[in-house]
Amino acid sequence: MSEGALEGLLVVALEQAVAAPYCTSRLADAGARVIKIERPEGDFARAYDAAAGDVSSYFAWLNRGKQSLVADIKTPDDLALLRRMLAGADVFVQNLAPGAAARAGLGAEALREANPRLITVDISGYGDGHAYATMKAYDLLVQAETGLAGLTGRPEGPGRVGVSVCDIACGMNAHAAVLEALIRRGQIGQGSHIAVSLFDSVADWMNVPLLYWEGTGVTPQRAGMAHPSLAPYGAFTTADGVAVVISIQNEREWARFCDAVLDEPELAQAPGFAGSAARVANRAAVDATVARAFACQNFDAIAAALERAGTAWGRLNDLPGLARHPALRRLPVTVPGRDLSIVAPAPIVDGQSPGLGPVPALGEHSAEIRAEFAPVADGA
Repeated sequence: MSEGALEGLLVVALEQAVAAPYCTSRLADAGARVIKIERPEGDFARAYDAAAGDVSSYFAWLNRGKQSLVADIKTPDDLALLRRMLAGADVFVQNLAPGAAARAGLGAEALREANPRLITVDISGYGDGHAYATMKAYDLLVQAETGLAGLTGRPEGPGRVGVSVCDIACGMNAHAAVLEALIRRGQIGQGSHIAVSLFDSVADWMNVPLLYWEGTGVTPQRAGMAHPSLAPYGAFTTADGVAVVISIQNEREWARFCDAVLDEPELAQAPGFAGSAARVANRAAVDATVARAFACQNFDAIAAALERAGTAWGRLNDLPGLARHPALRRLPVTVPGRDLSIVAPAPIVDGQSPGLGPVPALGEHSAEIRAEFAPVADGA
């Protein structure tokens, strides 16, 4: 592997859970040295589950390539240690409870006054300056507050997106903002302060349904695997029990689908079937027609017909299906007590994926970090 783009940078992370560790894991993947500061009991995400050796699946995913320092910033000595580290750091990421970092003297303004090149990142649930600023925010709560859960699920009721999308979106935004701040620092020689919240991250994703509602007065309805504006669009089961998802985007695709898959070319122009709006209004009949055709043939025959038609399709996979997927890329990573194979980060740069460093045991690097950043004796 070639040297990472962020080699030589020092990132100090006073972090826990998902959003901040997502950001710093990507910085570590790119070669930055990431020192993760943990309470004596450790990041509570270490114990979310027991699926990955001595740590949780979450922790194994988001903490590769970092160093672990156990410190208690409520004690004067450890707070002084942290300040010595930050005096020469490039990036400081924290997602403590709202206001906790500032109360400890680790607010962005004070830190950047001491180290003008420092890039500070505050990750929060709802941001600042309003009634929600001090509220606790976990992924499900933010999915609910942004309206995402209200649009997710089946018509019978709302649902949670099955992974922690609010945390992940926030971590992705923080990571992108840090990279932009590093570029800006290279131009003007000054660090930046970045504030990013879970709420803002997913509210941004809600622009389309929000603008649609403001423009039409109509709220997009929950449709399970269907699409509110397209039909047929969803999962249909073949005779041998394989759930296949199809997506028809336009009339050309619909006509070819009717011919090659349904064997009813005339259906493309039939009342209630011609035009996307008509099919959406007539969704029950459209879906029933497709379902009957799929139920009469096995998967291989349906897949071949879909390919002939040029229809976009895929399997409705479960986790074993994902694990066997031919497009799935995996990389080795060592966690305390176990070697794992985890899904590779998405970017492939110059044909290469990053090498992933080991996931640290709690306090694994405390002694060497404390020695490295020990106070300099007078006259030394």
